[in-house]
Amino acid sequence: MFVISIRTAILYLLVVLTMRLMGKRQIGELQPYEFVITIMISDLASLPMQDTRLPLLLGIIPIITLLFLKTILTQIVLKFQSTRKFVDGEPCILINKGKINYSTLKKQQLNIDELLEELRLANYFNLDEIQYAILENDGQISILPMNYNSTKKTISNSENTSKNTEAKLPKVLISDGKINKNSLTCMDKDEKWILNLLEKHNISSIKHVLIALYDTEGKFKYQLFDKYEKEYMK
Repeated sequence: MFVISIRTAILYLLVVLTMRLMGKRQIGELQPYEFVITIMISDLASLPMQDTRLPLLLGIIPIITLLFLKTILTQIVLKFQSTRKFVDGEPCILINKGKINYSTLKKQQLNIDELLEELRLANYFNLDEIQYAILENDGQISILPMNYNSTKKTISNSENTSKNTEAKLPKVLISDGKINKNSLTCMDKDEKWILNLLEKHNISSIKHVLIALYDTEGKFKYQLFDKYEKEYMK
């Protein structure tokens, strides 16, 4: 037991020192290669702790090697800008002026429900409130709202608005070409009602719709699959 305690203490101090030398970052802020190294270090440290038959150096040497490789890679990224895209990746635009970039969404393996959830967590419930939504390298989404530089409404105006209009919870009717049956149930509507609604907006098929919803003001908004490409990929 005493030997195990000593080995554990040594490896623990080594891992703490290694993580300290890697820099001050939270787990959510790690770049992909840093996250991989962190996981590998934890695995390498656990092996000699669990099995006393393994030499202590079997954990120490790989951990120091990973720290050395991480340091070299970081210096390369700092000195050579051309390597940053390969090592760290690059931010990508998910929403441009209220329109979803569906091709980028697929490349990043994100679905619309996940995107909308992230937007709600950032206190954005309507797509047309967003000028840009950018997926950063660490997986977080940065949002630039519409009219970012415009003056804010006065308190009195906002109070009057809140008295006259009450914000509603957005209801997603169609997502990724498929009907959201939960929303239909809540609204006491059926598929025929959606088809009639789409027909009023000259939409021939549900499969053409990337997203369709009622926003917080009760207004019907939609985007077709090719809408983003036609407007922003010219």
